[in-house]
Amino acid sequence: METITFTPIGYMETQATKVPRHWSVSDEEGTIHIDHQYLEGLRNIRAGQKIVVFFWFNKSPGFEPKYLVQTPPKTGERTGLFSTCSPKRPNPLGMSVVQVLDIEGCTIRVKGIDMLDGTPILDIKPHVEVE
Repeated sequence: METITFTPIGYMETQATKVPRHWSVSDEEGTIHIDHQYLEGLRNIRAGQKIVVFFWFNKSPGFEPKYLVQTPPKTGERTGLFSTCSPKRPNPLGMSVVQVLDIEGCTIRVKGIDMLDGTPILDIKPHVEVE
């Protein structure tokens, strides 16, 4: 199978020492620092909007086959990995929908994070509501 390589475009900064397991129940705030070379790509991001942030679970343990079935705390049921949001994955890719509180240059202050300090940011996309 083909190997895929990601290069972070920035990182998360937060004072939170423990974050919720999922962005949908988070009130935690943080700051996304984007590398200056991507500044023009941040054009049109505004305070008040939601964005989708893709990141790497860099502090997650390495994947092992035993993680293919897990028991999420919310359900307490044994569940296949790909039906969970667990960070213990073959490719520890995370995704969160966060609210933009402020943006200045390459710095985006956001609310609703489930990322730890230093988490590598891989990409940002607009959050599109389906009507």
